[in-house]
Amino acid sequence: MNIGRRIGLTLGKATRDAFGEALVELGKENPNIVVLDGDLNNSTKTDLFAKAFPERFFNVGIAESNLVGVAGGLASCGKVPFIASFACFMMCNAFDQLRMSVAFPGLNVKVVGSHGGISIGEDGPSQMSVEDVALACALPGFAVLVPADQEAAAALVKAAAVHRGPVYIRVGRPKVPIVYQNGGEFTLGRANCLREGRDVALIANGLMVAAALEASHLLHQEGIEALVLDMHTVKPLDEEAVVRAAQTGAIVTAEEHLIWGGLGSAVARAVASRCPVPMEFVSLGDTYAESGKPEELFEKYGLTAEAIVRAAKHAIARKKDV
Repeated sequence: MNIGRRIGLTLGKATRDAFGEALVELGKENPNIVVLDGDLNNSTKTDLFAKAFPERFFNVGIAESNLVGVAGGLASCGKVPFIASFACFMMCNAFDQLRMSVAFPGLNVKVVGSHGGISIGEDGPSQMSVEDVALACALPGFAVLVPADQEAAAALVKAAAVHRGPVYIRVGRPKVPIVYQNGGEFTLGRANCLREGRDVALIANGLMVAAALEASHLLHQEGIEALVLDMHTVKPLDEEAVVRAAQTGAIVTAEEHLIWGGLGSAVARAVASRCPVPMEFVSLGDTYAESGKPEELFEKYGLTAEAIVRAAKHAIARKKDV
């Protein structure tokens, strides 16, 4: 992905790779961690865990509903199951099982949706998860995480392992810019401020964090100072960080997801109830994407730094009218 190149961000690993490597580290530390996959372990990168701990790895085949049910049983026995498949298969195909076998009993299952968003590119809309965050947020008791880069992915996977309760983590296929060049601290439910600013707040997650940083650079060149938040945890949302962001008087959210039910919806709820300010939303809108190169898709569907800049200017203009 070319996002962040103009501000010197280095291209790092895919977040799915960071997830797979973190799993192996966790496996060494905790013998109760087990991993299950839906016959996509070479793509989800759970194959790394399978090689290191074959007795704790289970390939259930192309059967996501069964995958979730088995994980629920293992969690009931005191294990800490990480289950992985493509995000669209995991959340769409197995939603009922996630609802009744994990969310309803509140079991300690960690659900990882790989190949999230439209950045899988040429694989096309049948495998693009654009509604997965909304579905995961709709499950009571679930924490929902969308890491921005390899550092965030590794840290959040480890944080999920010690969190008591169900977690959904979205990871992606393409290599992504390293946002946390010097590492970072990550706590579930607590946003990270990557840039201070007084004129507008840009709240993003996943790949769009790098785009937000790039947008803040472009805005700075025009004398507009933008605060940038990495809201890696969509649920539970860091409402205090949203309140602080609202002190700029305008907020823009940016996400690789439908406009409904994702980051923008969560932030808007907090803004409406606690700190009403003008808001703009950069997202996929209300449409599925198509097959194509990731950069071309991001341009066509408005998931760019320039789109965030335009949204920021609109929000600032509305601030003056309030």
